[in-house]
Amino acid sequence: MVLDAESFPSRRAPHNDGDLSRWMQWLMTAHVRRYHRHYHSSGHVWQGRYKAFMIQEDHHYLTVLRYVESNALRANLVDRAEQWPWSSLYALKRPKQFPFLVPGPLRRPRNWRALLNKEQPENELEQIQISLNRQRPLGSQKWVEKMVKKMGLESTIKPRGRPPLIKKQG
Repeated sequence: MVLDAESFPSRRAPHNDGDLSRWMQWLMTAHVRRYHRHYHSSGHVWQGRYKAFMIQEDHHYLTVLRYVESNALRANLVDRAEQWPWSSLYALKRPKQFPFLVPGPLRRPRNWRALLNKEQPENELEQIQISLNRQRPLGSQKWVEKMVKKMGLESTIKPRGRPPLIKKQG
């Protein structure tokens, strides 16, 4: 699981359809209640709605993990990504404090911290944003097509809006 205070992304592997949505609803509702009780406030705490998309567990996973773990750096909240105390990178270096976190399905490369502190290529950021906005699976073309078909996500890969009107000749 990856936690980040800015956009609150996480890596979860649900057991059944709908499990992740129910868990996120519980988590967010519990947090909002506690927040309002503590600060004697009311109203919205989170902007936007919860979004999720599938990620192929290969270099695409590491691309998204890099995006998440360097959010605070991109937002100029820290000088180095590993300084952000609410990230999985910070927590995984302190297993006694955070025994419930696991590193994930793939090993981070040896130069992971250096990668996090370098600017991420624009094409990677664009692909992640498309997947976030459209809830489109992120992975190789073949894997995406397989997941789209398997999960009924055809609308996530089609262009938005109505198709253009084609005028007939003659």
